[in-house]
Amino acid sequence: MTQTPHSQTPATSPATTQTDRDDEFLADWSVHSRFGAVEGTNGVDRQAASAADGEQRRWFAELLNKHGFSVHRDPIGNQFGLLELVPGAPYVLTGSHMDSQPTAGRFDGAYGVMSSAHACFAVADELRADPARAKYNLAVINWFNEEGSRFKPSMMGSNVFTGKAELEAALATTDPHGVTVAEALDAIGERGDFTAPEIAAYAEIHVQQGRSMEEDGVTIGLVNATWAAHKFEFRVTGEQAHSGSTLMGDRRDALLGAARLVVAARELVDEFEPGALHTACGELNVYPNSPVVVASEVGLLLDLRSPSAEVIAAAHESLMSTVARVRDEVGVEIEIVAEHSWDQNPYSEDGVELARSAAEDLGLTSARVMTVAGHDSTNMKDTVPTVMLFVPSVGGVSHSLQEFTKDEDLVSGLHHLTEVVRRLAAGALG
Repeated sequence: MTQTPHSQTPATSPATTQTDRDDEFLADWSVHSRFGAVEGTNGVDRQAASAADGEQRRWFAELLNKHGFSVHRDPIGNQFGLLELVPGAPYVLTGSHMDSQPTAGRFDGAYGVMSSAHACFAVADELRADPARAKYNLAVINWFNEEGSRFKPSMMGSNVFTGKAELEAALATTDPHGVTVAEALDAIGERGDFTAPEIAAYAEIHVQQGRSMEEDGVTIGLVNATWAAHKFEFRVTGEQAHSGSTLMGDRRDALLGAARLVVAARELVDEFEPGALHTACGELNVYPNSPVVVASEVGLLLDLRSPSAEVIAAAHESLMSTVARVRDEVGVEIEIVAEHSWDQNPYSEDGVELARSAAEDLGLTSARVMTVAGHDSTNMKDTVPTVMLFVPSVGGVSHSLQEFTKDEDLVSGLHHLTEVVRRLAAGALG
């Protein structure tokens, strides 16, 4: 049964000026950036369900409460802030994620959550003053474990929310130390039993994580499609041996097999036109990882990304040929432990046009942009009308302590998202 939240007394009034709101957003943004801060840098380390994640979630709940939103957690740890303006009506949901990579920039995901909250605060004040303008209620979301750095796969919270993953399997997933998702969420008090109400539409804003917008002088990216991707978790199994005395011809070196796959992933890019394929090997776990032992097992994460499903398919075929060849030449076993993939997929044209029109009315430059990275909106767009937006990233740097977006772009994105939420709450997409 859907649980209906109740609103509380807001902290601001409709008379608050835009400058006041901008200053308040930047002040809250500055405070939030301190959670999990990496000393001596502008970056953060706040992986899913870590102590730093728990701290930022508690602070964020207080912020939502202060502005009249009730706070709830569902069984996979998604954090909701809800405001009921039209009793019984569905909700316009907006947000992103606050978890990060082990050492990362403070903008990725977190900007989307904070700007969504402040967009909803502004629209809530307007609709409280003129309730007849509201068709839908307002909700802010902080999705659990979007990054997938501690618990695999990525986008876990939205996968479960949209029915693309099973709750019990997700809760049983372990981190490298054997801690389950359920145990980690319980440790920070963030596993709940809330059942979300009906969602009418979803909006998400994010830093681009690419440099095309900065190079083209575009302030608002209208995301019209996501690249296709195919991610693999390989296990390479050889035979443990002495690294000095074992004859080279007798070795079945799991690390050598894994290294061949790492190199092959990079060389695979050269089989296609420039820019058609991105590949990466982001993680290696070597056993026993000793200086005098030939490795017996290696876990390897490898991913393929492209705007073309045909390129992904061809790259997959080539990669599997390489896997077979490495098995034979190195004398190791290679198995696929897990796979996670999605097709190149468009966002709703109605949503893209709504966002374009909003940017035009605000005097903000905009352009259609594809997203190479996956986002929670990748899941949501298959369920409800969805608007996905970008603001520029300086130099395109992301998943790095050097990640940066200028304050003026953060604020412009907030203004644009506020207008999008305003239109969605009035029923612009149905």
